[in-house]
Amino acid sequence: MRYKHIIWDWNGTLLDDTWLCVEGINQALIKRKLAPISEAKYREVFTFPVKDYYMKLGFDFDKEPFEIAGDEFVLYYGENFHKTKLQNGSSFVLRTIQLNSISQSILSAGRQDFLLDWVSSHKLEKYFLKIVGIDNQYAKGKIEQGINLINDLPYNEEDIVIVGDTIHDSDVAEKLKINCVLIDHGHVSGERLKKTGRKVFSNFKDLIPHIL
Repeated sequence: MRYKHIIWDWNGTLLDDTWLCVEGINQALIKRKLAPISEAKYREVFTFPVKDYYMKLGFDFDKEPFEIAGDEFVLYYGENFHKTKLQNGSSFVLRTIQLNSISQSILSAGRQDFLLDWVSSHKLEKYFLKIVGIDNQYAKGKIEQGINLINDLPYNEEDIVIVGDTIHDSDVAEKLKINCVLIDHGHVSGERLKKTGRKVFSNFKDLIPHIL
């Protein structure tokens, strides 16, 4: 068996929420008389730290703190989260991996209490050994939490793989000295993901044989 433990990203990877993030950022852009963006544009500019992505879209943090726009986005996202669904095949792939006796965790840039609610709302807790988020709502600290997660797992580095949908997931894996595969149905375009040099998949059916 190739891996003993899978670390999943949440937003964009297991959860189909790109559309909601586009809606959320657009309401903040329009409020500031800035041009709204399409989902395709979003997938070309989204990055970590998210403050940089906001600046690319024209937010001026000399006029107002980043946290004001960030809080607006988090509020909009929270009010509309109930409309989100899992990515096609999420439940199937989680169940298949569990049936093959491979343990799984979530490592997310979402705030810990939010993350627990999000996962619970989709009734997925049974699949995960650990569900790890961060201590703020501005997507800062995923690498540090990843290091803590790795240290808590009873596996060697070569036995673990991160599955994510952003360049940041690749960067996290590099810092953690573990493998990474990426899936292009989330927040970052496939072309950008391929530039990381990681294996990039377009659907979960192709991902399963690689993991198993």
